[in-house]
Amino acid sequence: MNPSEIVDCLVEQVWNQHKLALLDSLVAADCVTHQTRSADGPLESAARGPTALREHIALWLHAFSDMHVTVDERLAQGARVVSWVTMRGTHTGPWQGIPPTGRGITIHGDDAPRGERTNRRRLVIVESLGLYQQLGLVAPTAQLLPLERHEMDAERTDADDI
Repeated sequence: MNPSEIVDCLVEQVWNQHKLALLDSLVAADCVTHQTRSADGPLESAARGPTALREHIALWLHAFSDMHVTVDERLAQGARVVSWVTMRGTHTGPWQGIPPTGRGITIHGDDAPRGERTNRRRLVIVESLGLYQQLGLVAPTAQLLPLERHEMDAERTDADDI
């Protein structure tokens, strides 16, 4: 399988059809995932061979039992693939200590596996703030940033006069 076919298999068969046993043939035992975050310092990294990835995906599928993943766009070159994905589901089970809310979620993310047998290394970006807002754990962005655009422009103009 080429890297794009591996990503298709991960999305369609592993995530959408819940065939987690396929991970043994798709993911290298020494795979490492680098999860990006908005903070100084190195990327958080975790060993994510087939067993760890199976446990990780199972937690998501238990918490969002109707989870469906689509690939919105893909860029592939050699053994490198970057996929922009959308995940949709309903929060029906506990997730990271959060009891089920019954709320629907739509989150976007990027996944960039590298190497043969999909992944000796993966870079993953997930829209965490949007997820927490949709679950009702964090206020909507408009409430977090209450300044109207014209108020921000006025403040910037005042600062420029100093």
